Amino acid sequence: MLSSSSSFYSVLLVLLLCLHSSDAAAAKIGQGYRLVSIEETPDGGIVGLLQVKQKNQIYGSDITNLQIYVKHETEDRLRVHITDADKQRWEIPYNLLPREQPPAMKLTISKSRKDGGGSLQVSDYSSNELIFSYTADPFSFMVKRKSNGDILFNSKSDKSDPFGEMVFKDQYIEISTKLPKDASLYGLGENTQPHGIKLYPNDPYTLYTTDVSAINLNTDLYGSHPVYMDLRNVGGQPNAHAVLLLNSNGMDVFYTATSLTYKIIGGVLDFYFFAGPTPLAVVDQYTAFIGRPAPMPYWSLGFHQCRWGYHNLSVVEDVVANYQKAQIPLDVIWNDDDHMDGHKDFTLNPNNYPRPKLLAFLDKIHSMGMKYIVIIDPGIAVNSSYGVYQRAIANDVFIKYEGEPYLAQVWPGAVNFPDFLNPKTVQWWGDEIRRFHELVPVNGLWIDMNEASNFCSGLCKIPKGKQCPTGSGPGWVCCLDCKNITNTRWDDPPYKINASGTQVPIGFKTIATSAYHYNGVLEYDAHSLYGFSQSIATHQALQGLEGKRPFILSRSTFVGSGKYAAHWTGDNKGTWEDLKYSISTMLNFGIFGVPMVGSDICGFYPAPTEELCNRWIEVGAFYPFSRDHANFYSPRQELYQWESVAESARNALGMRYKLLPHLYTLNFEAHSTGAPIARPLFFTFSNYTDCYGLSTQFLLGSSIMVSPVLEQGKTNVKALFPPGTWYNLFDMSQIIMSKEGKYVTLDAPLHVVNVHLYQNTILPIQQGGLISKEARKTPFTLIVTFPAAASDGQAKGNLFLDEDELPEMKLGNGYSTYVDFYATVSKGTVKVWSEVQEGKYALDQGLIVEKITVLGLDGSAQAATLEVNGNKVDDASKIQISAAEQKHLDEVEDGAHKQKTLMIQVIGLEIPVGKNFAMSWKMGVKA
Repeated sequence: MLSSSSSFYSVLLVLLLCLHSSDAAAAKIGQGYRLVSIEETPDGGIVGLLQVKQKNQIYGSDITNLQIYVKHETEDRLRVHITDADKQRWEIPYNLLPREQPPAMKLTISKSRKDGGGSLQVSDYSSNELIFSYTADPFSFMVKRKSNGDILFNSKSDKSDPFGEMVFKDQYIEISTKLPKDASLYGLGENTQPHGIKLYPNDPYTLYTTDVSAINLNTDLYGSHPVYMDLRNVGGQPNAHAVLLLNSNGMDVFYTATSLTYKIIGGVLDFYFFAGPTPLAVVDQYTAFIGRPAPMPYWSLGFHQCRWGYHNLSVVEDVVANYQKAQIPLDVIWNDDDHMDGHKDFTLNPNNYPRPKLLAFLDKIHSMGMKYIVIIDPGIAVNSSYGVYQRAIANDVFIKYEGEPYLAQVWPGAVNFPDFLNPKTVQWWGDEIRRFHELVPVNGLWIDMNEASNFCSGLCKIPKGKQCPTGSGPGWVCCLDCKNITNTRWDDPPYKINASGTQVPIGFKTIATSAYHYNGVLEYDAHSLYGFSQSIATHQALQGLEGKRPFILSRSTFVGSGKYAAHWTGDNKGTWEDLKYSISTMLNFGIFGVPMVGSDICGFYPAPTEELCNRWIEVGAFYPFSRDHANFYSPRQELYQWESVAESARNALGMRYKLLPHLYTLNFEAHSTGAPIARPLFFTFSNYTDCYGLSTQFLLGSSIMVSPVLEQGKTNVKALFPPGTWYNLFDMSQIIMSKEGKYVTLDAPLHVVNVHLYQNTILPIQQGGLISKEARKTPFTLIVTFPAAASDGQAKGNLFLDEDELPEMKLGNGYSTYVDFYATVSKGTVKVWSEVQEGKYALDQGLIVEKITVLGLDGSAQAATLEVNGNKVDDASKIQISAAEQKHLDEVEDGAHKQKTLMIQVIGLEIPVGKNFAMSWKMGVKA
């Protein structure tokens, strides 16, 4: 939904952006700390005591004594935790993000070891992968990779460095690390990065969840993810690692080409280092810690349509009918708040969405396999006749200010905000979802405005003698009587983060940061956890309803949100720039452990051109989460509104629906190992440095590459092809050979998107359809890709299937099947076979492999003597084998003549997916 203050931000952003970023190399503060004692802990870690060397009052007084706790929690994960040694400080609740507790804050000083010079020497503390070492005075620490000695993190400040020693005050914490110039960094979100996926030196990176529209560049947006991946290639050897600072307080991160500095306004330093060494291994280790991405129901990988402004049910019915008429796939229809009674959560508008008619509509679409999702905002309308509010007051579930529920304004007018850190709130929220589901059997929930967004700032009251809101004009203009709160250090901290890209007060257009949650937790500390805690409560509620797999879409996210929710990238605009930015944001969220992600296709704010919407669906059809959504004030932009867009949609979504079994298998891999669904090219080609900054192409899984048109008026696209052989997925007779990696200019007329499949792959696809329920019943084709004309080659792929609405996505429950596919070519013999785990589910569904297509075979031969499961196929069989020569499109590019290659197709098969099979044939010499 519309960002409440985007126009204000847009005006000020350009004017003020440079002001704050110039502080990156600010004066050094203090002399740091010295290590005065250290000892081993019973759990195999080490714990030490740090003492400040000299106090100063810049941003407040230094904390005198700090405790440092270091532990190799696994062979590839190291934790470094630094906090006040004398009193407890705010940390992310351990029940919200489960992890090991550091030891109690006490240290036996008598065990300390000192020498006359004040330095302290111990051996390096190492695991198989990482080494922790330190300097005692002034204290700094270093993390190295054991295999090659590469320094991954080094907080030591030299005179020539732009940063100083570690600073630890109550409301200001600073720590830095040196970086090599050739390090490529990714992450630190959520923000819209105009320079692409790689972090860009001297761009501002502020982390603080904020309702600022995604059209604002280099600005703290809806989520906070204080993690970065660092990819380095030294001597042709790539290594990746990640660094997480687990802290929910607002922070600025200053990145230069040679250093990175954190400036945080509270909490603790709780670092986690993930050794990698591959990008996939990094995300595996990271999500093993923060929580594996949620399993998604199969239908959620279909296409979704939404709009703010579907004024009544008949409009929604027309949208569904028009998609069917246009023969464009559609799985899920959404309502923004149009279905609500006066914008109030968990209600229905009795006039525009009368319940009997809505239930009849839902019966109809549910019988087809379609789904229905609605929006829920966290703000609960202050209304004594509103049952949801009555029960909330009775259960005392709201965030408080001076003993009373904190008053804010969102769409219904005056609201209070539920406190999801309170166990009673989680119970109450689950009960309200249950009640609403009995009213309307929705299939998922969309939780929006949960940064939390507030149309007002400060301490507010409901005005007397006037209506608020008036019901006319923009609904996001504050109409409460409010006064600023600046009299506390929580509302006006000594260090000003670059909030909203303009250094606005941290309580601006959100909950006052001196308000408090359950057990006295300050909003100042817990602010960026609001959407995360709401996601957890919503997930728990939905899972308890019918025992089905939940689907939740959340705007605000934090470390670990992917375990519970999908994400869309918020309020973008129908511009070519926004189309391009969407790729980088999507790829970042894969690194953050939130792989089910996408942007509003064709843009949320007005207004996309017909050409732009053509190109956007050609990209958006390959987002993991694929949804068209528009603003109340936008012209209608459903994909059938233009015939040209409808044609592009049928083409691109047609391919998506063929790829659904692969996307679902990637969903299973994400849930099992954290592997992103959409990935930067360097995830597969980490030794190919040319792709480290590539932000205009992306992979689905390890081997499908999407190379879209992102510029107006273009009918071709210059695409980078990493080394190897690539096959056009829309026309498998087309082949591109890239020996050392190269750019190739591809034709891309309006209705064409270039999607290529890499060598050594077996890709299971189905025949597609207009709805996933039907598409997933159709026969399979296996596409096998070898390196072009190779005399010896291997390929492999996999497939996961299950009863997709079961809560768990796993093998061993009797309702799932997993298949590994293999293929080889050697000395003229081609073999393709499968190894099935738990085939019963696939057999019960009657799923078969109907066709096998093998690409890149030596063109000087032809197929002969086909065998299936050890039996020769004779001429009378309905199984047919055919051959076609492939075209090398890149011959025009480099002038080189390529060796002829063949595409072999075996059709008429009826191989059960749930049983092992083996097929082979010899390639005979052409007559």
